[in-house]
Amino acid sequence: MFEWMVDPTAWLGLLTLVVLEIILGIDNLLFIAILAEKLPPEQRDRARYYGLALALLMRFGLLASLSHLVSFTQPLFTLWSLPLSGRDLILLTGGFFLLFKATRELHGRIEGALHSDEQKKVYLGFWVVVTQIVVLDAVFSLDAVITAVGMSDHLTVMMIAVSIAILIMMWASKPLTLFINRHPTLVILCLGFLLMIGFSLMADGLGFHVPKGYLYVAIGFSILIEFFNQLARANQEKLFKGKLRRRERTAEMVMSLLGVKQEMPQHRDDESVKVPQSQVAVFSEEEKDMVSRVLQLSSLPIRAVMTVRRDIDMLDLTAPQQEALQLLAQTPHSRLVVTRDNNRDAPLGIIRKRDVLAQLLEDKSLHMDSLIQPALCLPETISVLNALEQFRQAKTYLAFVVDEFGNFEGLVSIRDIMEEIAGKLPETGEEESEYVMLAPGSFRVSGDMLLSDLQRELAFPAAATEHYHTLAGWLLEWLQRLPTTDEVIEYEGWQLTVTDIRAHRIESVWLTRQQTE
Repeated sequence: MFEWMVDPTAWLGLLTLVVLEIILGIDNLLFIAILAEKLPPEQRDRARYYGLALALLMRFGLLASLSHLVSFTQPLFTLWSLPLSGRDLILLTGGFFLLFKATRELHGRIEGALHSDEQKKVYLGFWVVVTQIVVLDAVFSLDAVITAVGMSDHLTVMMIAVSIAILIMMWASKPLTLFINRHPTLVILCLGFLLMIGFSLMADGLGFHVPKGYLYVAIGFSILIEFFNQLARANQEKLFKGKLRRRERTAEMVMSLLGVKQEMPQHRDDESVKVPQSQVAVFSEEEKDMVSRVLQLSSLPIRAVMTVRRDIDMLDLTAPQQEALQLLAQTPHSRLVVTRDNNRDAPLGIIRKRDVLAQLLEDKSLHMDSLIQPALCLPETISVLNALEQFRQAKTYLAFVVDEFGNFEGLVSIRDIMEEIAGKLPETGEEESEYVMLAPGSFRVSGDMLLSDLQRELAFPAAATEHYHTLAGWLLEWLQRLPTTDEVIEYEGWQLTVTDIRAHRIESVWLTRQQTE
């Protein structure tokens, strides 16, 4: 039984067989990595180990029944002059199952729509996932065992090689899964691999043998291209951070001189931090807050502080005169955006209330066309600091914010910029504050509240990026979809409950700071 141990060729065959078994198990590992994501985090390791352990037992069973294994390759029946064996049927079934699963996953990810079970935060059952792993194990085990039989004449050598390969796969499954899930593009790449493997299995089952070398060369080349893609992306991020590093260091130096530590929460007990007596009363909290706001102006785009188009009161020149006068009387704003034929995409300019009143008092009639003033147009990507300079040069109070195609996106005023520096300013007819404390540690927050203000006021950990600046924008980016009313999200010690959604817009969110045990 163990005579092979003194045979050098048997040891060489064992090493070769282990390498082949690992290579044949790569596609199995890719499928397990995709499926494990469907389970709660605490169950993923167990599912991987259960699936691979059952694969090992299945391969042991097939090796132990070598006499029956030959019958798998014997034709069972003929379909349109094509003889089909048990092995062919298993390969066809497994290939179809792989194609179905990979296509379904690809559809969900490419379309950008999550499955309903993910939307409700409901994971698949543990044994459902394990069963799917076992089904594919049966297909991959058949190929692995047939390869082992063809490579060695010793049953013990085959079992040892299969065992070593499975143990290595168990060890590699977790880091491979974590690596793939950290890089979303790799998930798409792996699903593409599974499609190729599914096609090859079905082709093999129909008698069209596709050499495995072709598949592995294609997979290796794709991985090489993806490696360069990830490397380029990492270099871009490093370059972007490098450009900001000098400004960040300067900001940190200024804030340290003011006695502010960036990592400390804004709300803290008086006794939690001991301030040296020499620093007491040198800078007030209001001064520190204002300096921190000013330091952010150069990196904050104007779209983060503008009033979006749907919230702007617009005066339509083609509307009845009585309706226009009623709007002028009801709005608290001293200036209004003017449109024609209710075309909110292309406003004509700005009109001042006092000019309308002066014309009515002088002529007793209203000709608003002559009162329209052209508006300063600012690109949505311009920083608040540069926008302030544009206001100074144009000597105006209001400006239109437009996108790269010239479409009207919103309105910004000097007041909006001053609020970003000095904090919220009172205004006649203004609605409630952006956040209201409901209970200790619980706040009702407006979806339009800037993340920078949220960090300052409540020490909320989410930070703004070039893609979003408000709490609503962060939620949409985090979830990759519009949340539902009363949906609960947990994030780094905070519980967020979406309390109000109107016209596909997140109006308010209930933030609760979770108690640490």
